[in-house]
Amino acid sequence: MCFLDETGQGLRPPKGRSWSRRGHRPQVRVHGGQHGSRVSVAGMVCYRPGMRSRLIYRLHHYRRRKGERVAFTLSEYKSMLQGAHQQLPGGKIVLVWDNLGIHHSTAMRVFIDAHTDWLTVFHLAGLRPRTQPR
Repeated sequence: MCFLDETGQGLRPPKGRSWSRRGHRPQVRVHGGQHGSRVSVAGMVCYRPGMRSRLIYRLHHYRRRKGERVAFTLSEYKSMLQGAHQQLPGGKIVLVWDNLGIHHSTAMRVFIDAHTDWLTVFHLAGLRPRTQPR
């Protein structure tokens, strides 16, 4: 059984504060991170009774290029699932997914239907809106 989720982190550094001598502006050097670039991580945690658990992950670096997607693409999800199929003993995957739009897309459904011999997908139920206590 595998659980897959994704997250992202912007690479723009946070504002820093520092001290300096009276009358001098503090100089704070911040390294790394291009303006607006972003790293996304998709990870699968896989469990099987009697075996050790596995973590399989992929990185996606967004560099603000024209036409580039900020999040994972359909082909990246497909290659991750196929890689997990190769890595896991027995090769059969029962996947629990959230309700991200790309997980419900027609192209992903075609991929899942084409690989029903080793891939079974369950989507988590949607969250209901919170109600105010009375």
